[in-house]
Amino acid sequence: MKLKSHINQIIKDAFSKAGIDTEPMSVTEATKAEFGDYQFNGAMALAKKLGKNPRQIAEDIVAHLDLTGVVTKAEIAGPGFINLWINPLWIAEQCQHALGDERLGVNKRETPIKVVVDYSGPNMAKQMHVGHLRSTIIGDTLANLLEFLGDEVIRQNHIGDWGTQFGMLIAYLEEMGEDGSVSLKDLEQFYKDAKGRFDADEDFANKARAYVVKIQSGDTHCLELWQKFIDISLGHCEEVYKKLGVKLTREDVKAESFYNEDLVKVVEDLKRQGTLQESDGAQCVFLEGEEIPVIVQKADGGYLYATTDLAALRYRANVLGAKRISYVVDARQGEHFKQVFRVAKETGFVPEDVKLEHIAFGTMMDKGGKPFKTRDGGTVKLIDLLDEAVVKAKNTIKDQEGYSEEEVEELAKIIGIGAVKYADLSINRESNYIFNWDKMLSFEGNTSLYMQYAYARIQSIFRRFEGEIKGNIIIGDALEHRLSVMLLRFEDILDRAAIDAAPNQITTYLYELVTLFMRFYEQNPILKEGVDEQTKMSRLALADLTAKTIKQGLDILGIEVVDKL
Repeated sequence: MKLKSHINQIIKDAFSKAGIDTEPMSVTEATKAEFGDYQFNGAMALAKKLGKNPRQIAEDIVAHLDLTGVVTKAEIAGPGFINLWINPLWIAEQCQHALGDERLGVNKRETPIKVVVDYSGPNMAKQMHVGHLRSTIIGDTLANLLEFLGDEVIRQNHIGDWGTQFGMLIAYLEEMGEDGSVSLKDLEQFYKDAKGRFDADEDFANKARAYVVKIQSGDTHCLELWQKFIDISLGHCEEVYKKLGVKLTREDVKAESFYNEDLVKVVEDLKRQGTLQESDGAQCVFLEGEEIPVIVQKADGGYLYATTDLAALRYRANVLGAKRISYVVDARQGEHFKQVFRVAKETGFVPEDVKLEHIAFGTMMDKGGKPFKTRDGGTVKLIDLLDEAVVKAKNTIKDQEGYSEEEVEELAKIIGIGAVKYADLSINRESNYIFNWDKMLSFEGNTSLYMQYAYARIQSIFRRFEGEIKGNIIIGDALEHRLSVMLLRFEDILDRAAIDAAPNQITTYLYELVTLFMRFYEQNPILKEGVDEQTKMSRLALADLTAKTIKQGLDILGIEVVDKL
């Protein structure tokens, strides 16, 4: 349920009754319990426009507020702040409805759209490294979130599979006299060896370049070897995706080669429009106000990332019919996307009503504040990082004797992978962040383990209860009131996170929810002797709704829960 929308409508109705002919500002969540549940701070902004004292305006609004339904109390504070309290009976009713709904009261969009989310983008002929982690999990979370809210999401994994490196690899494979089944088991080493030959031997380099032309012109033998590289590379990626629990599949791959035939058409269409200018033999688009042009074809006839991205944008907008196209790519590519998006819109390749966005993110850093590397300065393979997370997670399982060996392994996997993902998703995506094992595997603070522990604690309550929840939710005190209102804010949080493409808004919400629940758990006994039946059932229902909300929130983040910890 969109709780904030309900409150905003009540304010809007009061404006209308008070004869205030303007659209009111949105209410905000109260910062402290003594200020109510929501605050309206728009009276100050209206003072100059209406020529009135802001407190007088606030009094006019409050005088016309409907206090018989959702809102039961309104107080004016300071120069004109309006503090609002929500009716506990209405809150209890809405929580009861959410508990009985498999979507927890979160509505699907009335007007869903088709969204393309472009993410992960691993390098072919190399294993995925830690630099691919953020794109992969931020992109997957955004896709999960939009799907849950009702949009039709098309996942796209744009891989580079059409360049000089492939000519180099095929030439080296031939030189080794193999079909690839042995040497390609360690793609990383094979790539390094081939690159060494390419850099050291001009004849080999020329042969490699000639093979690129053969690939792009459809030579059967070269394409066969090229496909082998792609298949083995994607196999490595799929192993990582499985460990990470992300939903990318082979069907989601849309590689550079997919758009190859359209590149010449992109250039021809730009020429036909009179958009292209030649500069040092290259075909360029000069954008007004920009010093550096967008090069779409090099002097030697080759194409660039911008050309492929324009072809991809055109395909996604006009063939797939997407109304929102989101590129989850690191912040360093900001200028590139800004220019490409502008060209796509100004040339009509993408209709004006299509939203194009670069979902930028910062860098994973080590404790010293430098980009995350191995001890010898090399790039950390993502699969090694995930395996290490599982090993370290085993040490956090306190009572290992209570589990079988298989259960310990499964629990460690859920905890370890969840910890890595949550630590990343819990910060503002545009920030760099420090990778810290101790912090991410802590039972305290804003960590996935804290969320999983809270969920497991609630499950332990129901194992002891061993019954059926009967009766209705009753808001018995201020703490239950705050917890219930927080539960009803779930849809507002998801909506905002979807608009901003900000997973950290979901993690912040979950942390606040769990912190409130832990206080509720300590101060409001549930199964303790002496608690009357009606109160017990109400508190069990609130605990159940909290657990379901934690589980749904973590599921959107791609993190599993555990029943026992």
